[in-house]
Amino acid sequence: MNAINTEKIVYHIKYERIKNVYIQIKNGEVIVKAPRYISKKYIDKIVEEKKNWILKKLEETRNIEPEREYTNQDAIKLKDKLDSIFPELIQKTKLVPNKIRIRNIKYAWGSCSSNKNITINLKLVDKSDEEIKYVVLHELCHLKYMNHSNEFWNLVGKYMPNYKEVRKKLKYNS
Repeated sequence: MNAINTEKIVYHIKYERIKNVYIQIKNGEVIVKAPRYISKKYIDKIVEEKKNWILKKLEETRNIEPEREYTNQDAIKLKDKLDSIFPELIQKTKLVPNKIRIRNIKYAWGSCSSNKNITINLKLVDKSDEEIKYVVLHELCHLKYMNHSNEFWNLVGKYMPNYKEVRKKLKYNS
């Protein structure tokens, strides 16, 4: 018989222009991001359904060491790597971004804007060249497909047939 956990989850709601409900654990705090039309009662129900997962994640965050500080030297090191990876992949794919930036972003390894600007996460400095290459290729492919459709993944696979293993490694090590 499973023990019933009666612990009440304290959380904050952020209503945003999104389609789905997301639960995020940030700095030991539970944040629920939800579309504006979702009721508090419905959110309470979702939080209750995900209670065990939330408590597990909260426990994990208590045991994590503080995030490392990234320096200007890290940015230079990553830029040096990107200076060889981008030209090689641009030549292969014929996909050319307007701008390439390095930023310490929290939500992704990279991003591609509709203006064809690519941002690469500074934290990639700690990853292997293969993982960095995957992120660069992923963002370059977004220049052609601004989604994660089958066509998008086929394009990624065309230039990196083993992208699924690299992607898994990147997620596992993050």
